Amino acid sequence: MAPISVRSFAKINIGLSIGPARDDGFHELRTIYQTLALHDLIKVDVARGAGIEIRCKDPRVPEDESNTCWRVADRVLRSLRQRGKVTITIDKQLPVQGGLGSASSNAIATMFALERALKYKLPSGERLRIASEVGSDLPLFLLGGTVLGLGRGEQVYPLDDVPAIPIVIATPGVAISTPKAFAAWDKMNSPAKLTGNGRSATIDMFSRGAFDWLSGVPTAGVPAKSGDQAETLLLDLVRAGIENDFENVVFSENPELREVKRALEREGARYASLSGSGSTVYGLFRTQSEAAHAAERIRNNGTPAQATMTLTRKEYWAQIYK
Repeated sequence: MAPISVRSFAKINIGLSIGPARDDGFHELRTIYQTLALHDLIKVDVARGAGIEIRCKDPRVPEDESNTCWRVADRVLRSLRQRGKVTITIDKQLPVQGGLGSASSNAIATMFALERALKYKLPSGERLRIASEVGSDLPLFLLGGTVLGLGRGEQVYPLDDVPAIPIVIATPGVAISTPKAFAAWDKMNSPAKLTGNGRSATIDMFSRGAFDWLSGVPTAGVPAKSGDQAETLLLDLVRAGIENDFENVVFSENPELREVKRALEREGARYASLSGSGSTVYGLFRTQSEAAHAAERIRNNGTPAQATMTLTRKEYWAQIYK
């Protein structure tokens, strides 16, 4: 049969709060994930034979067992007790290691495409088990839209969708190591900063801020009919004080990223933030025309940038299969 094509959407983090390191070496996190319309394209072909092959023209994408697509495909085949020669072609449009979750999204897109190619569907619990084993960001792409992330980020809960909001994604050519960013955070934050319940003060602040902001989100599925609704949501987001803790360590070591955030704010972003540990910095805007103009100005200043939209859960599932 013809290869199965699946869109692999990006995500941003609207706030990211880092707690203490756990016994398993991971950190306790709180974040709000939001999917975007930007995407890669994953094609999966299953033929007679055995083995998994990764194809990608981007040399930064691994083509061996370390690739998240390979790891998910291997687990899906074993779980379904199926075999075949699986060829996974990644049409890479999203930044690699940019904080947009592209590798994680690619892996979940591979899962969906492989299920359709094999004409078997994994139970939802098995999907979640495989996703959680492979990486912390993978489970959010089993839901799409606006998602609360807990634990190390792999515990995901669908939230009422934020109406579609124009956004600018700016990704300077800076390599950020997430493990090093966590190590820098640990060095900056001692156990003495924990609250009485064992959480960090920043996690408690994030929880309160997220509740305050999301309490004002309109009913799920209602699109933003005017800039006024988007403006209200963005102002509420700023008032809630939701921030990405990684900015405290990443910006000091990479001041050019702080300058990109300032540039987005100068261009009219109502809210700007680092996504994940970076290097992508994004800005949320009131209108599409404002976002398009800001993206052009930032590109003209030498930083790759593009305007797009946030993607609701309904839109995510309506567009995922090409």
